[in-house]
Parts: sequence; C-alpha cells; structure tokens
Amino acid sequence: MSTAKGLRANSLGTFDSIVMAVAGSAPAYSIAATTAVLVGTVGLAAPAALLYCAIPMLGIAWAFNYLGRLDVNAGASYSWVGRALHPSLGFMSGWALVVSATIFMVAGSLPAGTMTLSLIDPELAGNTVLATVVGAGWFLLMLGVVLMGARLTVHAQMIMSGIEMIILFAFAAIALSRDNAVSDFSWSWLGFSHFDGVEGFAAGALIAAFYYWGWDVTSNLSEETRNSRKSSGLAGLIGVAVVFMLFEVFTISVNMLLTPAEIESGGANILALLGERLMPGWGGKLLIVAVMLSTIATLETTLIQVTRSLFAMGRDRTMPAPLGKSHQRWQTPWVAIIAVAVVALALFIASNALGSVGDILESAVSAIGLQIAIYYGLAGVAVVFAYRKVLTKSPANFVFGGAWPLLGALFMFWIFYESLGALETEAKIIGFGGLAVGLVPLFWYWRQGSPYYKPAPLDAAHQEQLDREFGDSTPLHAASFGDSRATDF
Repeated sequence: MSTAKGLRANSLGTFDSIVMAVAGSAPAYSIAATTAVLVGTVGLAAPAALLYCAIPMLGIAWAFNYLGRLDVNAGASYSWVGRALHPSLGFMSGWALVVSATIFMVAGSLPAGTMTLSLIDPELAGNTVLATVVGAGWFLLMLGVVLMGARLTVHAQMIMSGIEMIILFAFAAIALSRDNAVSDFSWSWLGFSHFDGVEGFAAGALIAAFYYWGWDVTSNLSEETRNSRKSSGLAGLIGVAVVFMLFEVFTISVNMLLTPAEIESGGANILALLGERLMPGWGGKLLIVAVMLSTIATLETTLIQVTRSLFAMGRDRTMPAPLGKSHQRWQTPWVAIIAVAVVALALFIASNALGSVGDILESAVSAIGLQIAIYYGLAGVAVVFAYRKVLTKSPANFVFGGAWPLLGALFMFWIFYESLGALETEAKIIGFGGLAVGLVPLFWYWRQGSPYYKPAPLDAAHQEQLDREFGDSTPLHAASFGDSRATDF
C-alpha cells in the first residue's frame, strides 16, 4: 500500500500496462508524421530501417525489463542509471527525458487541434489560432485525467487506443489483402540493398529509431502497477513488438499502394491518403480519427512520463521538494503536473503566436533525438553494470541482461553521433543547451546534500540474495536513497 506521500499502488495490471506502452509509442501518429520523411530518406528501404531499428530497441526494452526487477521507481532510468553507473549520469538521464517530453507535448498539441478541426471542416484546419485553442483544450483535458489518477488515465487510454487499434488493424488487414498494388511486394525491402551505403542506413536509422519512443511509460508507472517487478518490463516488450508489427505493415503498404509522387506530396497526410486508396470515401476520415486519437493519447502518456520523473526528482530532493508531493485524494504528483502544465502551455501558445518562438521550437523538436538517445543508451549500459556479477549464471542473463541491451546502447550512442551531423547548428545548440540547463539543479542539490547522490548500488547479485531471504517482493527502491523515502511504499 502507499501513504499520502506516495503514489497509489496496485492501480494498474499487466494488460493496462501493455495498453499504455502501445499508446506511448503513438503508432498512428508516428506513421502519419514520419513515414513520408522516412520513405523520402531511404526510399524502398523504409521497412528495413524499421526492422533493423527494432532489434536494438528491443535490447533497450530488455534493459528496462531487467532493471525494473531490481528497482521499482517512478523515475525509471533516472534512478537506475544513478545507482548502477553514477548519480550525475542518472540525473542527466532523467533530465533528458523531462526536456524531450516537454518539447514533444508542446509540439504534439497543435496537430491534435488541427486534426480535430479537419474532421469538422477541412478549411478550419488551416486556422492556426483556432487549432491552437483546440489543441490547448485537448492538452488541458488530458492534464485533468492524469491529475485524477492512474486508474482513470488507463480507462481513457483504453477508449482512445482501443478505437485507434481497431481502425489500424482493420486497415492493415485490408492492405494485406489488396491485389491492385502499384508495386509488388519484394523481400529486398527488408534487406540492405536499397540503402545508399552506410550513410543511407544511418539516415534511415536516425528517423526510424524515434518511431518507437514512448513505450517506456510503463516503467514510470511501476510504483502504481501490480507485481510491477515483472509486469512493467514485460508490458514494454510487448508494446514494442505490437507497434513494430503495425509500423512494418503500414510502411510496406505505402511502398505497395502509393506512388513516389504521392508519398512526397502526402507529407503528414500520408495515412489519410492511404486510407482513401484502401477505402474510398470513408477511409481517409477513419485514419484521421486514428491519428487524432493517437496524438491525444500520446499527450497523456508523455504527461505521465515527465510528471512521474519530476515527482521522483522532487522526492529525492534533486529538484524542488514540492515536486515530490502527492495529492491527498488522488495520490498523483499534482505539483509536478501543474508545473509542467504552466511551462508547456506557455511554450505552446508562444510558439504558435510568435513566429520566431515557433522556429526555435521546430529546431528543439529536431533535437529531441539527442535527449532520447542519451537516456535509452545509458539504461542499456546500466543494466550490464547492475547484472555484471550474474551475467554468466544463465544464458538468459547473458543475452537479455547483457549482450542485447549493450547492442541497444551502442546503437543509441551511434544514433546520437549521427544526429550531430544531421542537425542544423541551431538544433544542436538547443539540444545541448537543454541538457546543460540540467547542470544547474544537479550541482545545486548535490551541494545541498541530496541523498540521491549517496545511493545504494544497484546490484543484481545482492537482490537475488534478498529474494531468497525475503521473497521476490522486496521493495528495494524504498531504501535506495536513504530513509526519507522509506514510507512511500
């Protein structure tokens, strides 16, 4: 059970977590927003880029799975990296998530408003002011849902993601059964022959990697999930597998059913264009509904990630302590939620009202990849250090707790390196500048003596001993950063 100081335990089950993982990756939104860019970059190799990105991404999901068995913590990689590698790296891992998630929420709110208006009247979708108001309305609605607890959050998510999944799977089935394709399917689309050398593969991987981002929301919800040491990580793995299948089916369908000129002109409307091709009349509208629901759903999951991360930071006193306060009735991090709302809404309104701010935000969105690569990559290295004493005890430990996550980490750091060459100077400045801002609270609260900077090491061998002595429900996180948190669970 939890106290008034903590989050509400046992609010979610395994199926709930799977729903959140799928929603976090926003399959319809990702397909609509990124497919034209991916195909424009690597052509017919788009399915291969998604395939070869999924392999290391699953390695990161295994890292989250194994780390979550050792430390149940709403901060997820913020806590794990801090205890397995170094507290400063852990804080920067958490800060990278906070920065990237906040930027994404701002960037995602306008499309939510635009797509809502396009369902009412396509001409209204071009009204930036009205789209801003509607997008802000969706953001505030999701904010209220998240504030009122994980149980209500997952109910809302089941409705939105349920409708989205029904539409996507129905269209996937229709696409696979069509016999009037523009191009015939070729197994070469899943190979390396269509990439323009190593640079072409790198460019495709850079785009494909961030189709998947967001499944790790299950780890941020771990303190609110039943049997979370097993179910949170499992849900993340299943979530990656589900969205991979959808991404592949729709990308292959785009290759088969749309011409290069249609793909180039489709842009963010490529999914609606595909829908019209598969089901003339209603197809485009239905897939716009799927994209709209996906966008709204991922605003909710991103809110959860950033607010739970800030809650863990406030609780550990690595950020202002009020952020670690939980609402007495709903047991949600209400101070963190309000703080994020104020910052995100201010940036959202300013970016759409002032052209210069909007340009800056566009560069910031381009730099999100830097932050994501950092916290995913650090988690992949952290699990190897946490399990280093037991990696050779079983093939499963070696593969899933060591080799595969390390492959994922190396891939993420490679993505980071490649991002530097692909980004504009302004995007690099914003990307690194956003990370550099985190150094201020890091040094301040380290000087203040935060218990986070004197952690108990994350050690799988030690946890196995605890499991033998006390059973596998030992809440290691309760004592991870000193006795100030021992009453949270």
